[in-house]
Amino acid sequence: MPTRDSAPLGAPVWIDLASSDPQRAMDFYSRLFGWTFEDMGPSYGNYINFSKDGVLVAGLNRNQSSLPDAWQTYLASADAKATVAAAAAAGGRVMLEAMPVMHLGTMAVVTDPGEAVIGVWQPGEHKGFGLVGEAGAPVWHELHTSNYAGVVPFYQQAFGWQTSVMSDTDEFRYTTMVDEGQQYAGVMDAASLLAPGTGSSWQVYLGTEDVDAALTKVLELGGKVTQPAEDTPCGRLAQACDPTGALFKFSSLRVQDTL
Repeated sequence: MPTRDSAPLGAPVWIDLASSDPQRAMDFYSRLFGWTFEDMGPSYGNYINFSKDGVLVAGLNRNQSSLPDAWQTYLASADAKATVAAAAAAGGRVMLEAMPVMHLGTMAVVTDPGEAVIGVWQPGEHKGFGLVGEAGAPVWHELHTSNYAGVVPFYQQAFGWQTSVMSDTDEFRYTTMVDEGQQYAGVMDAASLLAPGTGSSWQVYLGTEDVDAALTKVLELGGKVTQPAEDTPCGRLAQACDPTGALFKFSSLRVQDTL
């Protein structure tokens, strides 16, 4: 199984879900992906760690804000405080200053110039998700932005991204974050695709061996299908939401292997 104990700096290192109904979310994702969960206890605000085959894949916390339930991506940093400062200097906005999470690491949250929320994680004992690129694990991370020209240099400056332009036409603009020849995340110009009132956001792709069967399971568990399955050059893809409305995507392949 493709496991790792670290992520390149600037690459996605963790994902978690802010849910208004953590118990319902635990039931949904454990039955959908076979995840097990562990409550970290009151000292950590009863944060939940999800694992697949004993390896960390994602987290869950109670959504106590007025914002909709949503998945969040965190990018790896060697110094969260310095990354926050760099993000502010590059045109971002600081939502949460760098904050130690005991011995686990240091977190922060910023928005990019397109107003997409992105987390920062400086690993301590918590190294992030250790299972990648297979069913029940993160397989790709993608920013859909209304400010493509502004956010690509932001991630280069704030997170040290090395980038590769996959396409630069009016029909399709896409840039990937690359480290030692491996692609870890993508930025798509979605200005013409975002529905009115829908802001820029990071999209989490979770692997499944059978996208269509997974969508059927989503419906059985009280979720919704928001984009039907379709075959693409990046595998068979679909989008769904869990019972409280948090969106996520399914992928039959490691998307980065096809770009």
